[in-house]
Amino acid sequence: MPEAPQVVIIGGGLGGLCAAHGLRTAGIGVTVHERDPSPDYRPQGYRLHLDSRGAGALRECLPPRLYELFTATAGLPSRRVTVVDERLRELHGVTFDGVSAGDDPATFSAPVDRMVLRQVLLAGLDGVVRYDAEFTRYEHEGERVRAWFADGSSVMGDVLVGADGIGSRVRGQMLPHARIKDLGTRCVYGRTLLDEQMAGLLPPRLHEGFMSVRSGRAGLALGLVRLREDPARAAARLWPGLRPYWPGDYVMWALTVDARELPGTGAEPSAAALHEFVKRRIATWHPNLVALVAAAEVAQTFCVAISSSVPVGPWRPSNVTVLGDAVHAMSPAQGSGANCALLDAAVLCRALSGAVTAGLPLAGAIGDYERRMTDYGFAAVRASERAAEARSGPLSRTFARLGRLLR
Repeated sequence: MPEAPQVVIIGGGLGGLCAAHGLRTAGIGVTVHERDPSPDYRPQGYRLHLDSRGAGALRECLPPRLYELFTATAGLPSRRVTVVDERLRELHGVTFDGVSAGDDPATFSAPVDRMVLRQVLLAGLDGVVRYDAEFTRYEHEGERVRAWFADGSSVMGDVLVGADGIGSRVRGQMLPHARIKDLGTRCVYGRTLLDEQMAGLLPPRLHEGFMSVRSGRAGLALGLVRLREDPARAAARLWPGLRPYWPGDYVMWALTVDARELPGTGAEPSAAALHEFVKRRIATWHPNLVALVAAAEVAQTFCVAISSSVPVGPWRPSNVTVLGDAVHAMSPAQGSGANCALLDAAVLCRALSGAVTAGLPLAGAIGDYERRMTDYGFAAVRASERAAEARSGPLSRTFARLGRLLR
């Protein structure tokens, strides 16, 4: 095994990019291969909540100035989760003490904009990330592994990491028995930019953290994204040359409904049809909620099927592994998906770096990583699925348990 092994990462999402930084920091060669032609090719969500797991992983993997840029462009701390009814009458709330959006990962609890975070993670990876690279299969060649792509090209590495999401082709070949199940619900996401008029419609509690609106078996999640510092200004200070796109403060909203309620019977509904569906679905709710959804950027509306991995038993480790949604996809009900993917990246980098330093086989290090990752990853899958199945709202009964997640 060469002293500086080469790692090939399939997928340029948050987990794959975090791993790329961590490996480079450890002196390990890495390339990232992303099937999309550009980072902003398709809607991938807006607001994410990161806690100590995600922030700690970023602190471990990123160069110090990039971590500082991450915290500078995070949102204000999430100090409360509030549940209201469709008339905005408060039903329940949980307040969290000792949280921040600052440099200390142990207390971090804040929203981030997914696209801004991805642009931060792409910084410093020039020449590492290759776009329009659709992975098709891998082949073992002696102690190494070759990844093949749809254009007929291939790349050889010592380790192959599948960070290619819920439809992972790496997982499909590596663990053909692993299954993804549809939980029968759909989440329609939208974004409403905040001008002075829209800001005046926000429920006061939304400024303190996440809000869930309950109405029967449907629920509307609301998340305010107001960053600590303008990303362009922060980048000019900390990473000159990076020009992050930032549309301005906004509210992310997400309507969770039974899949059978969605319009259309075949093709995926258009953004306009989805937006109109949400407007009709909440037409009798509080006028401020109706106005907030009506003012959304219609073209930015999209739908996600809520799915969950079926946990699988231990497998024999090799020089091919997986991370994030590729192995433990989960419902968004507990806000663990992105945090677990970033944590996977840090744990994998730590394992590989330790093996290289000690001159130990990489497969053994990968086995150690997989044992840890499946332990906390599948635990998060089960917890998120239980929360989704309760489904009296988009986060259902999880609020009483959020204290240990947002510490």
